[in-house]
Amino acid sequence: MLRIACASLLAALFGLPAPSALGAERYPQRPIRLVIPFAPGGGTDVLARALQDKLEAALGASLLIDNRPGGGGTLGVTLVARAAPDGYTLLFTSASYTFAPSLYKDLKYDAIKDFKPITMFAKAPNILVVHPSMPVKSVKQLIALARQRPSEIHYGSAGVGSNIHLTTELFTYMAKIKLVQVPYRGGGPAQIAVITGEVQVLLPGFQSAIPFVRSGQMRALAISTKQRSPALPDLPSIDEAGVPGYDKTGWYALFAPAGVPDSVITHVYQAVAKVLKNPDVLKLLAREGAVVVADPPAEFSKFVREEIAQWAKLIREMKL
Repeated sequence: MLRIACASLLAALFGLPAPSALGAERYPQRPIRLVIPFAPGGGTDVLARALQDKLEAALGASLLIDNRPGGGGTLGVTLVARAAPDGYTLLFTSASYTFAPSLYKDLKYDAIKDFKPITMFAKAPNILVVHPSMPVKSVKQLIALARQRPSEIHYGSAGVGSNIHLTTELFTYMAKIKLVQVPYRGGGPAQIAVITGEVQVLLPGFQSAIPFVRSGQMRALAISTKQRSPALPDLPSIDEAGVPGYDKTGWYALFAPAGVPDSVITHVYQAVAKVLKNPDVLKLLAREGAVVVADPPAEFSKFVREEIAQWAKLIREMKL
């Protein structure tokens, strides 16, 4: 503090800008904790770890990835909402962020008031897969089997309120079938469950599931977006394969606690935008079926509000 006081005095004497009490507000000055509200191995975790080195270089600080699964992602989100608003605890999460306000009556945070959206990294489809032992090779065959065996086929989710949960429930609602949810503490454990045959159906994030599809440990039936993915061009969409109108995209994004200064938000956004322009990153994401977004904070904030409202309507209709 003595150093700052002396610098302030000199600034006053010579007409220079005075330094702030935070030492010219240099950020970052120490490692940043990146909270992922899901277990390792799911789509959110896979993407964060794939980009970790490049993000660290662009940010100018180490990233400490902290997986905090539970409550469909809400436990990790709550932790970040209560963190010091200094920019050293950030949230990297999925589309599940916009479901929770309508699914849970006792959330410990306000998804709009307690956070500042920074940017969306990328959008990617989910991919409808089944265990290889399932006697189905198409969406229509899965629907027919589910109608023959109502409430007998189990699907995995990354927890109640997760992206996998809601996209699957929307699929069953629109297909007029009944599957039984088995919630896990993240997309990774849910994928293990379908690989081992503990559950029969899964709608995981594209980039986390694609290695298992290619290895034959999962059988892919369709993707969740209306447009086919260049990464698997022969795979139909759920819309064209038997459920007209189905169209859902998963996404991955960065948030900060509400009190974080705008200067920090800008610094983080610019670092992310720089990384997402890197040709190697673009190739990586394209190979995994993802599309870069990198929208500015104000634009992303508008998107989040609209998604919360749209999912509230769908959740009411589905009586979840």
